[in-house]
Amino acid sequence: MAEPDAGPLAEEPLIRAATDLAGRAKAVLPAAAYAFYAAGSDEEISAREAEAAWRGRRLLPRVLRDVSSVDTSVDLLGTRLAAPVLAGPTAFHRMAHDEGETATAAGVAAAGSLLVLSSRATRHPEEVAAAAGPWWFQVYWLRDAEVTRSQVDRAVAAGARALVLTVDAPYVPPRVTPGLALPLPEDDALCRSVGVGTRLPGWEQDPSLGLDAIERLHRMSGLPVLVKGVLRADDARACVAAGAAGVIVSNHGGRQLDRAVTSADALPAVAAAVGAEVPVLVDGGVRTGTDVLVALALGARAVLLGRPVVWALALGGRAGVTALLDSYRTQLSTAMALAGCGSLEDVGADLLHGGS
Repeated sequence: MAEPDAGPLAEEPLIRAATDLAGRAKAVLPAAAYAFYAAGSDEEISAREAEAAWRGRRLLPRVLRDVSSVDTSVDLLGTRLAAPVLAGPTAFHRMAHDEGETATAAGVAAAGSLLVLSSRATRHPEEVAAAAGPWWFQVYWLRDAEVTRSQVDRAVAAGARALVLTVDAPYVPPRVTPGLALPLPEDDALCRSVGVGTRLPGWEQDPSLGLDAIERLHRMSGLPVLVKGVLRADDARACVAAGAAGVIVSNHGGRQLDRAVTSADALPAVAAAVGAEVPVLVDGGVRTGTDVLVALALGARAVLLGRPVVWALALGGRAGVTALLDSYRTQLSTAMALAGCGSLEDVGADLLHGGS
């Protein structure tokens, strides 16, 4: 929440928001696990460009503004969070830490943030929910719609507050990671349905999916549905017209269509198209609190972190995840103060040199 003294003088923890986090995690993770998490698709052009796209923006700070108190808190679909930084959906956390998604959930909750639980988790959703604060559930609409319904029903019963329909993966490019072993629950057929070696054809994503899936998912669950994987303004408008409660600008961490535009470059047009109607979130390459400030200035309501959360989990378990998210909040508070912003409402496109 408000951090009047935690700005420029705050000392950051050992596990913090930084560009070197991946290298540190690589030193402690099994080689196959690191390769799986870090991989992009094809030539990995999109994966490589993601971070630089945020750092290419330059800020125009305001001066002589009262920043004796800086409030980073945000409301998202009725949930108040300490900062506009969420843990996005990433698969198979038990490859990074034995407690897997339960440790991630506990660490996120301790930081006052929100977890988007991947449908490809390695712990039972009920276990994760017991450790979590507020959480959303990520959905792939599968060829076998009853499997999708079963996953959604289970998430709703466990207390998910919203669904995140991921739409940029009608097919998954083949990835070969020698030595990769997925620690999926042996006693849970629905959890095992996500595994590469245990997936039946009906458990693959449905490539015929259309806009009507948004309303179908809402009716099925009674929950708000955000659509993740949007890079175009026209697609964003169509999703909102079809009932989306939010849009997440994402190129899937560079793991789907290589050479897709970066999230940073796609964000302004999407935010201009629908940001006045629904919250626009963004992920991909956000590595520091200053990156978060840039994303907010470009029109995002909040950001989601993918790989950095996994790296922090590998390095420090639940405490590492909390330290990471606290660090993003502290860095954002500092950047906001130095830019002349006392609250998120003060952050706008005028903070950016050139406006985008």
